[in-house]
Amino acid sequence: MKKEPIHSCPELIDYIRETGFLPLLSMGISGWSAEEVTDEECQYTQLPDGGWEWPLWEWKGSILQESGCAYGKFFKSKAAFISREWWPDFCNYRRSIFPYPEEGSIEETILDVLKMEGHLITRKLRAACGFTGPKMRSRFDAYITRLQMGGYIVTEDFIYPRDRHGHEYGWGWSLLTTPEALFGREACHPDRTPQASYERMLDQFRKILPDESEKVYQSLLG
Repeated sequence: MKKEPIHSCPELIDYIRETGFLPLLSMGISGWSAEEVTDEECQYTQLPDGGWEWPLWEWKGSILQESGCAYGKFFKSKAAFISREWWPDFCNYRRSIFPYPEEGSIEETILDVLKMEGHLITRKLRAACGFTGPKMRSRFDAYITRLQMGGYIVTEDFIYPRDRHGHEYGWGWSLLTTPEALFGREACHPDRTPQASYERMLDQFRKILPDESEKVYQSLLG
């Protein structure tokens, strides 16, 4: 993995392109996350006035806009970046093990709404799908996570509220869309079998995580 710490957003974009697959935060695999390869100055810092700074977190939107990579909960329901080069194989294989939602299912409704609207922040998508009652947020988030794991939903950008001075604040809202809308249909349907895509990704994981076992690669890809 990366030996010299990363200090800037452009450097991290280059590293995502180099590795192809990179979680945002640590997943317990040493060195395999944006959090672990960035310099200490890019990490979360609590400020004396109660606020915070976290350059890595703030880079997420720029990374998506400038690199064209995919972002979502892709590995063990944890957020990660996938480069445009590797997205077709990831999408191709994952959709083979996460079949398209059944007709009339909640997941199909979510995708139908997204296709109709083009993109929506999570809370507006949740309301449009009727998840407005108490304790509905966690249930809805579970459906979104499954659709991301299956390669059906990605994050297009992050939207931040603004204070009365016009300054952005808070953690930001994910702007969700379908990968077909964001990347085009061809980027989601490569001209090879799902098994061929799996083998290609497996070879890449052996390169970027050479000290891990075959069982770990399979658990990440499955």
